[in-house]
Amino acid sequence: MRHDLIPEAALGWARGGKAAALATVVETWGSAPRRTGSQMAVSALGEMVGSVSGGCVEGSVVLEAMEAIATGVPRLLSYGVADETAFSAGLACGGTIRVLVEPVAPMLGLLEDLVVARAARRAVGYVVDLGDWSRRLVELGQDAAVDLRLRADKAGVEEGRFILPCNPPLRLVVVGAVHVAQPLVAMARLAGYDPILVDPRQSFATAARFPGEVILEQWPDAALRGLGLDGRTAVVTLTHDPKLDDPAIEVALRSGCFYLGCLGSRKTHAARVGRLIAAGFSEAEIGRIRAPVGLAIGAQGPGEIAVSILAEMTAVLRGG
Repeated sequence: MRHDLIPEAALGWARGGKAAALATVVETWGSAPRRTGSQMAVSALGEMVGSVSGGCVEGSVVLEAMEAIATGVPRLLSYGVADETAFSAGLACGGTIRVLVEPVAPMLGLLEDLVVARAARRAVGYVVDLGDWSRRLVELGQDAAVDLRLRADKAGVEEGRFILPCNPPLRLVVVGAVHVAQPLVAMARLAGYDPILVDPRQSFATAARFPGEVILEQWPDAALRGLGLDGRTAVVTLTHDPKLDDPAIEVALRSGCFYLGCLGSRKTHAARVGRLIAAGFSEAEIGRIRAPVGLAIGAQGPGEIAVSILAEMTAVLRGG
């Protein structure tokens, strides 16, 4: 299971008759290994999906989750380095974290609504009152503090409330099922993206070359319009063919996608810019394109080029 589908895992266990709990990092200090909002689902059988510390305290959290499942009462835990025994009972890396453990049964309806919102790519904030354990989902525009955390994609505690931004999953739309696309979609999936391949050329876009991946054999502009590009979507064009790349680029430039990268040399990109200017695009719009695509790390071969692309996407997403 992909590492960011933690609520879905907990809901699946509950629907299958297994009691479950959700553990969420609500605050961190020092060199904590996972960021706020990191989650782990635990079933009553001790199964785990996700992580709250990279292995330092998972065993203890599982035991606490079992107790929370038994009592039906959430609990707020603190872990950190205190002495030489920290490695076995705390964070060997030197940080401190607080972890909220919630049994799923009392919040099953809310969890179902959350999973539905995620599937519909609708941004919501999950808000827990740490005093009375009341919980609710907050839509964008209903609460200023929630809106700020949704835009920053950063969880945290404010005035006795834990706010978890539940943004739509990241997506990567790759135009061109070429050799670079093969390692790129695999790496992107590991990084938490939902990859989608777009290529009308049936000899390229085959299940044999991209097993298990979503492939749209449509003309790129029609495919991208149908997908509805938003602020959680990156677009990368790889075909080198203006007939395929240009229509996709034109749709992406006038969308809300957070990243648009295009394969090709500087000469190729200069010709591309000329075509876009002729098509009526402004310098500001064209300036959104990352080309040649990827960070300048001297990448050679499909795998290294894919690394450079994913690294640049991450830098843009996180504001680097």
